[in-house]
Amino acid sequence: MEQVSTRYITLGKQLDAILDKDLPYISNLANFSALLWLELSDINWVGCYLINQNKDTLFLGPFQGKPACTSITVGKGVCGEAFAQQETLRVADVHSFPGHIACDSASESEIVVPFRLNGQLFGVIDIDSPKLSRFGADDQIGIEHLVNVLENNLADVHF
Repeated sequence: MEQVSTRYITLGKQLDAILDKDLPYISNLANFSALLWLELSDINWVGCYLINQNKDTLFLGPFQGKPACTSITVGKGVCGEAFAQQETLRVADVHSFPGHIACDSASESEIVVPFRLNGQLFGVIDIDSPKLSRFGADDQIGIEHLVNVLENNLADVHF
């Protein structure tokens, strides 16, 4: 198994300290987005897209950055594909990704990590960068670690 870098372990500890199981999930996702916005370099957007009740569309959740697309069909764009495949997608050049949805023309690369709430696939964490190839394997392992911290803290959380 690949090792999580010290930087992301430290972020995971910060995240664990600010998440509160007694608060609604939306409050915790807001703090998650804010922490990543403050601590990750060379990003221009970070936030969550959450699945609707019909399980066919992701809708905009808490985020940091410019106004964003408010809904994404499951299977469309990087976020919709990551959700449909239930796996992380790391895209070095979003302009070469078939069906990329350009919410911000300044975005060049992107990483999207699905997450679960109470064991059920619930949404994705989306991080965009104005730099090509911004997200490497170390970032993927680290952000997946942070999502694991988030999921563990959201177990049995309020809706």
